[in-house]
Amino acid sequence: MTEQTLTTSRLHVSDQFDALMERLDAITPLLKANADANEAGGRLTPEVEAALKESGAYKVGIPRNLGGYEFSPKQVIQAIEKISYADASAGWVFMALQMITGTTAAWLPEEATAELFPDSENYALVAGQGTRLGKAVKVDGGYRLSGSWSFASGMHQATHIHTAAFCEETGQALVFTLPKEQATLIDNWDVMGLKATGSIDYVIEDVYVPESYVYEVSTMDSLNGGAIFHLGLANMSGICHTGWALGVARRVLDEMKELAQKKSGAPGASVDTDQFHAAFAQAEAKLRSARALVMETWADNEATLDKGELLSTEQETLTRLTLNNTTWSAHDVVMTVYKWAATAALRSGDLQRFFRDMHAGTQHVTSGPGVLQNCGRHLAGLAPNAHWVFLELKDQ
Repeated sequence: MTEQTLTTSRLHVSDQFDALMERLDAITPLLKANADANEAGGRLTPEVEAALKESGAYKVGIPRNLGGYEFSPKQVIQAIEKISYADASAGWVFMALQMITGTTAAWLPEEATAELFPDSENYALVAGQGTRLGKAVKVDGGYRLSGSWSFASGMHQATHIHTAAFCEETGQALVFTLPKEQATLIDNWDVMGLKATGSIDYVIEDVYVPESYVYEVSTMDSLNGGAIFHLGLANMSGICHTGWALGVARRVLDEMKELAQKKSGAPGASVDTDQFHAAFAQAEAKLRSARALVMETWADNEATLDKGELLSTEQETLTRLTLNNTTWSAHDVVMTVYKWAATAALRSGDLQRFFRDMHAGTQHVTSGPGVLQNCGRHLAGLAPNAHWVFLELKDQ
């Protein structure tokens, strides 16, 4: 699809935003209190799962004509930011489930969405992997799907799987939706950080998927919902990881502020030095600057979407650059806090867990060096005719 293609739908800004944020405030103490138990169990506790579902949080990504809230990009960022502030793993699970569930609802035809999203209180939760491609064989009425995939964040909470595969007969990369029970789940999420996300592997072996449960991986044409779904999977993922990094960094900086006040006045306290004061100020500025760029970038994107246009290559470049800047600014903030928290960050607890979670989050492909290099190539005017295909900048 070419740049600036006109669409028929406008951007929806949900009137449910304030009410949901209040409900998220109400469950924040529960999310914080369960963070250690989430990590110990390798998944969110039943109490956290229930609280997120009952709050209506997963509706933020579902098109409003299918009973969802259909938040705007800036609203989604702030919802993810708030949950991630309470617990990084809960925020990661939430961001993955709401995005994949919402895009599934937007891009599948009525035959599928009628089954998956029958009403506003009964809806599928969809998780899975869209970057590694399995194999799909075209058959009458659908496809036979096989492959193995990793990093299925939120799979424990999901009812259905979203997974990508390549069909040689048609030359298409496609996304398939199928019941979770049709896959073999491999409980192998043994990692340093984000332990409670349950981002396990899974295998699918020659499973039939009807054509009505399949869409093209690069689609930007929604069958349900408004203009947000014309962003495509890569930009939707960028929304999620941006909100997550902001929430994690703010929580860690707030934890350091509280710790500094406790340590201040003790003999030889490092928090009473001019060096700490300057470092804390710089960390605060870095986080606030990153967040300001996020809101500036997405305000511009939202204005374009609301005019019925797709993002330009320049806007997509700035969107990816903004995510990279947010992720690594958040990382720098966490490193500053780790240094000045001293042994408090070594011990089991919130600071140590958030430190590890941040380092797990930076490893996501969306914030990798290749994306940043491509951003620089475009912004320097060295790729004047290029366009983005997922995370690659391809010359036309």
